[in-house]
Amino acid sequence: MCGMPGVAERLVFHLRRCAECGHIGCCDSSPSQHASRHAAATGHPIIASFEPGEDWFYDYEKQAAIEGVKLLPPHAHPVSQPVPGPSGRVPADWESLLR
Repeated sequence: MCGMPGVAERLVFHLRRCAECGHIGCCDSSPSQHASRHAAATGHPIIASFEPGEDWFYDYEKQAAIEGVKLLPPHAHPVSQPVPGPSGRVPADWESLLR
């Protein structure tokens, strides 16, 4: 789940992890874009995907994918946690909410 307060009630498409501090935020396709907001507010420009089976990094300053380093676990949210989510609260028109 996105680490921002109140997000349990909001739609989240994919999760991203700050490579510097471990903050978990929702992706830029999610309505609230918490991962990029965290990067802008903290100066932590590098994120990693927090999706099962994905192992890529992105640098907001360079606006490009980069080679990352091995981060400590966990490397993804539990497979049982659905995306989009939260479970049972995804609106029928969720695809129209993609950014």
